[in-house]
Amino acid sequence: MSFKKQDIYGALEKITAPGEGKNLVESNSVTNVVVFGKEVIVDVTINNPSLQAKKKMEVEVMKIIHDVVDQKIDVKVNIKSEPVLQPKTITQDKSIPGIKNIIAIASGKGGVGKSTITANIAVSLSKMGFSVGILDADVYGPSMPIMFGVAKEKPLSVTIEGKSKMQPIENYGIKMLSLGFFTDPNQAVIWRGAMASKALNQMIFDANWGELDFLLVDLPPGTGDIHLSMVQAVPITGAVIVSTPQNIALADAKRGVAMFQQENINVPVLGIVENMSYFTPEELPNNKYYIFGQDGAKNLAKDLDTSLLGEIPLVQSIRESGDVGHPVALQEDSPLEAAFAEVTKNMLTQLVKRNENLPPTEIVRITTMSGCSTN
Repeated sequence: MSFKKQDIYGALEKITAPGEGKNLVESNSVTNVVVFGKEVIVDVTINNPSLQAKKKMEVEVMKIIHDVVDQKIDVKVNIKSEPVLQPKTITQDKSIPGIKNIIAIASGKGGVGKSTITANIAVSLSKMGFSVGILDADVYGPSMPIMFGVAKEKPLSVTIEGKSKMQPIENYGIKMLSLGFFTDPNQAVIWRGAMASKALNQMIFDANWGELDFLLVDLPPGTGDIHLSMVQAVPITGAVIVSTPQNIALADAKRGVAMFQQENINVPVLGIVENMSYFTPEELPNNKYYIFGQDGAKNLAKDLDTSLLGEIPLVQSIRESGDVGHPVALQEDSPLEAAFAEVTKNMLTQLVKRNENLPPTEIVRITTMSGCSTN
């Protein structure tokens, strides 16, 4: 008798999850499968808490594994229940005390420099006199600890009004929390969406952020669990989308804008930042080479009726500054400092318009465990 974990998952795909219309694996009802020689342990979560429903599922799982994989397998099934969440009225109770504006910075795809843009907007805001924090919500690829030169730091625990809170790490006057402070940089973070969302919520609500004018949230690429968790957790004031000029990046950026503009999410998009807009060689300072295309984000912003917040050139020192933990916007009287300051000023202009013309953003309403699509 020889079988693998994947054989067990293949068998479980033949069982329909109660009330889901999808199989157990597809609906994420199978939370764990462990194989020990001839023994298999399967953890399954269902919405029905009744003993009858649990017993029925246990029998179905055991039977399908015996029928499809091997009759001699010793199968142990653990059934847990998570009741369907009932619709409820959402208030602003889940806002973070002391934080005036929460800005999500997102990108449709990876590799467009979203974290670099976040770090330098934070620096520009701080230099303008605002109090700023960064929540590094890119739980699978946290980079803020490196970009701010604090990769070896660990947040301390402080007691605030009788409750234990995490004290954000601070550098260059900017407070930040990141999963990178709590994980081994040499190991991959292999978490399901629920685990990542729980860690994110702890960094939001179990932290001593204090008084902030802005909390910038550096989201992971794409449109997935973490994005939905954020809009469920806190009322986001507005979103900034980062893209490069090339068509494939712009197509993904368009999806990023569409996600925030969905009726059940409805987060105002403040605008688009075009990164790596053009390349200017040091020896030819008046020349611009549009390596990835020209005016891509400008045209996209026009098509989507949003603003182009600015264009950041492709310059080696931006990457080098991030690698050594000293964001390039810290450089006084430099063209790059001016470029990021321009992006930040344009973002603030759009934010003022947003706050004057629109009501506060509500937290996303949830009616069932899978009631909101992230696609």
